[in-house]
Order: sequence, then structure tokens, then C-alpha cells
Amino acid sequence: MNTKTSSGLPFMKMHGLGNDFVVVDARLHPVEITPALARGIAHRQFGMGFDQLTVIENGTADAHLTFYNADGSTSAACGNATRCIARWLMDESDKAELHLTTDRGDLFARDAGRGLTSVNMGHPQLLWNEIPLAEEMDTLELPIEGAPTATGMGNPHCTFFVEDAEQVRLEEFGGRLEHHPLYPERTNVQVAQLVAPDHLRMRVWERGVGITLASGSSSCATAVAAARRGLTGRKVQIELDGGTLWIDWREDGVWMTGKTMHVANGVFTSEFLASLR
Repeated sequence: MNTKTSSGLPFMKMHGLGNDFVVVDARLHPVEITPALARGIAHRQFGMGFDQLTVIENGTADAHLTFYNADGSTSAACGNATRCIARWLMDESDKAELHLTTDRGDLFARDAGRGLTSVNMGHPQLLWNEIPLAEEMDTLELPIEGAPTATGMGNPHCTFFVEDAEQVRLEEFGGRLEHHPLYPERTNVQVAQLVAPDHLRMRVWERGVGITLASGSSSCATAVAAARRGLTGRKVQIELDGGTLWIDWREDGVWMTGKTMHVANGVFTSEFLASLR
């Protein structure tokens, strides 16, 4: 897919378990993504719609990925988008393993077989100033009603363990907690229910997006939080609204495995792009 902004902007639409992305390959022709452009493309009626927009660029590794949220803000990490793009790049290059760079750092992806793709999302950030939180405190149980756990995966997370994840009014709950004063950079919010010692049910409110059918970094953060609290081991299956992810917190980082889907290719017209300036 070649990018030619003079005649429009080619893109791909992908999703990981319903967590959907617009992907722009800017390796041959650099593209400037402004907050207004990201918000315009994200609109599900007037644009294309996405949970995150990702730009593929050249770098010191196989590729560099930059992520934008639906509100135009940036994110250092997006696990499901990383998996989707890794799958596409592996198919393109005929490689079974990739080295990718992001603002989160170096990420490594591999073909896990049976149509599954794995990405090492790196080591979790467990200290208050790494996540970051507004002040020094124990990140295992925050002084917020429900005693959630704070985790950083290149973006901040706040995980609540509940009796029944289906009963939580996530739109109201997540929208309020995203802007909690303990999180100066806002936060992703998860509600997770223990199904078995190796099985969690989770729902997600993504920072800058809202409710999503799945989230890779949220799944990693929730698995880490559950293991730290002694609810599970370090290898768990997570059931999201859009499907299943398998998380394995190893010595070299948090590995995430799941399905990906390349839905379509398209081109944003020059008329549409001009309307967003």
C-alpha cells in the first residue's frame, strides 16, 4: 500500500476482536497526522471510524508505529493494533518474527500459528511515577472506592475486580474514572471478573475513545494486576466483548496472543482531507 497524499490518502481497516483501527503506511511517503485529521477520520458517520489510528513509519527496526486515539490524542501503546499490523507486515515480508518500535519502546512480534499473532508488550510499569500517578502510593490498591490496581503498559490503567462485570454501567463508570485526579494523563479503565484461576472476564473503557470491544494493553494490565493480587497465575485467558486474548507475563515481558483481521483497503479522498484542515 503506497501513500500518495496528493491524490488522497490510502489506508487499511483492521480489527483485533472488534477493537478497530485505521492504518496508514507512511514508509514511502511521510504523512502528517494532526489532531483535527485524526478526529475527522475517527467519526463513525462523517469519517471512517476507529478506536485508534496507527501510522507505520520507517525506523531502526522492521517498522515504527505511532498511535492516535479517536479524540486526536496520542498513545504510546496499542496492543491489538500492534498485533494486527505485525500480522500484515509478516505476511508482506514473509517473516515469522518482527522487531517493532513504538513510543512505548521496542516490541517483538511472532507468528503463533493457527492464525494467531503474539506480541511482547514489554515489562509492566508498577511504580507510581512510571504509570504515572499524581503522588507516591502503593499501586496495588489505590485509595479509590473499589480499591483498583494501577498498572502502566506504556499507557496508564486502572483495574477494578468485581463480582459481575456485566452489571457495571461502564459508560458512566469509565467516563468518570478516566479523568480521576490521581491520573494526570487520564487512564484506561477495566472491570474484571474472576471466572477461574486462569480465566478472567473483562470489559474496557479506553482513554480518549470510550467503550471498546477489546483492548490489548488493557488485557495485559489486567492480567498483571490479577497476578499481583494473587487472584490468578501469570498466564490467563481473558474474555472480552469481542473475543479472547491469551496473556502470559514472562520474565522478558507480557506476551499477548490473539486473532487479527485485515478488513479492507481504501483511499480517503482529497475532498474529505481538505474538509478537515
